[in-house]
Amino acid sequence: MQKENKFLEYKQAVSKSYLKTVSAFANYNDGQIVFGLSDDLRVIGIDCPIDVCLNIENQINDSIKPRPDYELKINKDNTISLFVKRGRNTPYRFDGKAYKRSDTSTVEVDDIEEKRLILSGMNISFEELSCGEDDLKFDYLGEKLSEALNLENFGLDTMKSLNLYNQKTGYNNAAKLLADHNDFPGLDVAVFGNSINVFRKRRTFSGESLLKQYFDCIELYKDEYVVEKIADGLRQKSELIPIDAFREALANALVHRVWDIKADTKVEMHPDRVIISSPGGLPADMSVDDYVRGNYSYLRNPILANVFRRMNIIEAFATGIRRINEAYKDVPSKPVYNVSNASVSVTLPIIDKAKLTEGERRVLDSLKENRLYSRAEIEKISGTAKDTLIRILNSLIEKGFIEKAGQARGTSYRKK
Repeated sequence: MQKENKFLEYKQAVSKSYLKTVSAFANYNDGQIVFGLSDDLRVIGIDCPIDVCLNIENQINDSIKPRPDYELKINKDNTISLFVKRGRNTPYRFDGKAYKRSDTSTVEVDDIEEKRLILSGMNISFEELSCGEDDLKFDYLGEKLSEALNLENFGLDTMKSLNLYNQKTGYNNAAKLLADHNDFPGLDVAVFGNSINVFRKRRTFSGESLLKQYFDCIELYKDEYVVEKIADGLRQKSELIPIDAFREALANALVHRVWDIKADTKVEMHPDRVIISSPGGLPADMSVDDYVRGNYSYLRNPILANVFRRMNIIEAFATGIRRINEAYKDVPSKPVYNVSNASVSVTLPIIDKAKLTEGERRVLDSLKENRLYSRAEIEKISGTAKDTLIRILNSLIEKGFIEKAGQARGTSYRKK
């Protein structure tokens, strides 16, 4: 039997405490409550389940406002399943309070979270709200947009077309974030030495356009991770961390973060990695797996995202995470994604090994993970000659892509 989780709760009997979880599911995620199971997941069942279902219906209809969408089912073992669907008219309150799930627990939302639920129920995002200021300046935004779009004139009509200005409500929060001066949280960048106790540089970009913060941070990245090497008598630039991955991770952190939290977006630059952290967890209807795989994109701030897209900083579709992963395709070190209720962070490691050759990629792609292969098997499935294959296998072992097991005729290889 499946254990309790964010989307599933078990109750031995029907007591009004379950109504908090009904509120949580209706506010954030579809979920299920099963009545008639003990704490150790033994089936107890419910006496008179038809009458109990009627009682549950009355309790939900009387206690949850507005009324959520739900279904009840009596199971063969006399347990009762209550399926609650996420609603659009948030917040759904029980006894005047709204709730959310925190792992396997149900907790009351705080004031900030309730405001978000209210905006969501009105189909309004924080960035759409009027900022209440009409004297904002946009010199930097105008300069960058003119460069990217070949604009001859930048003015109020451009702001309207980008949904940054409305005739009735004026400039919104998205516009203020892009203004030359604003009081939103900034971008806190720390460049570390060989330990976190050694600061080589510390820069805080704040009080200025979000676009300027982005481009200034890119320049700081270049100072630290784009190096020059001499090869064949020629000076060549090399990226210790792929610039495409850094750009995507930084843009995602700024565009998709929660902006009603008074906390800076953080960039930690270490000798062997960069960690980019943005306040606020994932949107309620996005799972960690969806995020890491880049299955789809939920635009928390679609107005900001549109501006960044117009400037070719981000793509229109859910390709950010996939583009980061693609930048690390041919190296053993991979990005690491950490998600909590409070933040989302991406760790980009230094590329410390040479990239794969075409032959190495062909051999590696022919292997399945967690399976042992003999050299003869690899020779057959990859179509690589024996002498060439031996050289390639040794190179892949050195680069950390495969591992070797056994000896002599018992030697086998496994993809890491």
